[in-house]
Amino acid sequence: MEMGNMTSITEILLLGFVYDPALEIVLFLVFLLVYIVTVLGNALIILLITIDSRLHSPMYFFLSNLSFIEIFMTTCVVPKMLANFLTKRKTISLGGCFAQLCFYFFMGSTEFILFAAMSFDRYLAICYPLRYPTLMTGTVCVKMVIGSWIGGFLFIFLSIVLKVRLPYCGPNVINHYFCDSAPFLHLACTDISLIELIDFISSLILLLGSLLFTATSYVYIISTILKIPSAQGRKKAFATCASHFTVVSMGYGISIFVYVRPSQTDIMSMNKALAIFSGILTPLLNPFIFSLRNEQMKEALRDALNRIASKIKYS
Repeated sequence: MEMGNMTSITEILLLGFVYDPALEIVLFLVFLLVYIVTVLGNALIILLITIDSRLHSPMYFFLSNLSFIEIFMTTCVVPKMLANFLTKRKTISLGGCFAQLCFYFFMGSTEFILFAAMSFDRYLAICYPLRYPTLMTGTVCVKMVIGSWIGGFLFIFLSIVLKVRLPYCGPNVINHYFCDSAPFLHLACTDISLIELIDFISSLILLLGSLLFTATSYVYIISTILKIPSAQGRKKAFATCASHFTVVSMGYGISIFVYVRPSQTDIMSMNKALAIFSGILTPLLNPFIFSLRNEQMKEALRDALNRIASKIKYS
């Protein structure tokens, strides 16, 4: 299709990381292992929360949704990256690039709203323990999760609609391992300053807004915990929040640095490296953070393994 003397692109070349075939095989094996562990680890969390009645509480309901998002977000990116490690022609169709971009940022936006919902749950549990069961009912939890998904969709909707309407004439090369927003946007052969501004404002509102809400919740949580007279009580209260606080810190720290800037082309190589941490390594670490630092999760896992061992022994 011709647009003046410019031809619209139909596929995009993803430069990825390296051009050494031997090193690409090593990276393929590393990221394949990371992907398998990520999917299995997060799926295990969902399974344990589903089958163990001790984990049928609002905190674990939110955690199971977080694990689902981590699986979906990683699956948006890693399988295509693995395929490109094994091929000389590292391309993705324009439609495939749009789909990857849409689902990745939809999952990411939903995740940050869910972080805020999880911090509010911890705030009610710590600050209002007696009223917590009546305040955080199953219906309220479902509404908060649905609200997170709807909010995530609305945050990316306008930007995606505007990007779909742009003409893309290349060069059809993205210096990344997936279709990240900024490098993809710069394939357009028209002025993109308005969309860059919209992306910046939406990222600013989403990330800093949810971070402010989360930080405020934790200020109240910490002040309440410090008023608990017994050291054992303070330790137990901190333990219920430690995993969530660790994951939130990693997620916000990287994403704010990468996405809350008016223009992101100046340090694209650094963005590519940081995206590995936020989009691949953080979903990998989350199951370990929530399982190794949570006594109830460890007990549920031990009981599940014992039941499996017993069935194998007597089968």
